[in-house]
Amino acid sequence: MSAHLTLATAARVLHQLRHDHRTLALVMGLPVLLLGLVAWMFDGTPVLDQFGPMLVGLFPLIVMFLVTSVATLRERQSGTLERLMTLPIGRADVVVGYVLAFAVLACVQALVVVGFAVWVFGMDVAGPLGLVVLVAVIDAVLGCALGLGGSALARTEFQAVQLMPALIFPQLITCGLLMPRDEMPQLLEWLSRVFPLTYAIEAMQDLAAGGGWEQVRGAVGVMSLFVVGALVVAATTLRRRTA
Repeated sequence: MSAHLTLATAARVLHQLRHDHRTLALVMGLPVLLLGLVAWMFDGTPVLDQFGPMLVGLFPLIVMFLVTSVATLRERQSGTLERLMTLPIGRADVVVGYVLAFAVLACVQALVVVGFAVWVFGMDVAGPLGLVVLVAVIDAVLGCALGLGGSALARTEFQAVQLMPALIFPQLITCGLLMPRDEMPQLLEWLSRVFPLTYAIEAMQDLAAGGGWEQVRGAVGVMSLFVVGALVVAATTLRRRTA
């Protein structure tokens, strides 16, 4: 793995993203729009304060998973990835370069979403806002890594979109957003422990309740391990072409 090649890959992807206005609108605008709808629907109630931080942790993973999986598949279909890998560049350089580029985008996304949620929509977070941003960024990077790995299973962009229900919806059901995990059937509660989204929601719940680093460091550590594991899987399954 070469730092120069990794950074060159990240710079190329960032250059492409800068000119992809539709992707930028999706990444930045969709979470803000959805949070705005929640704030509007439940205006005058504590719903936004209670569920807003969890949604801030939820949206980045879903959006970045979708964007990364489709973008990677598009590069493979166009032959860009095949031409790139004829150069002296390793799979790890490509994967980490992609993740670095999307991590920059994730940082901007987290700042925009948290800023709108707190200062425009009036969401009240008892815990440190910096930790809210940190969890959102890690969650978005995890979505990128899962998207890179998931794109290896797809041959078309439609198939990449189809992966989202298979990989994301089970996590949505068992992460604790719809029902407290300790009230779930024991099998589902055990299953939730192997899903990364569970720990993002758990960290956001602790922060919403006024927790600090002591309360969320375990969840942050587990999420970071999931990121590393997903990157290893993505690097080992990366293919040059779709066929």
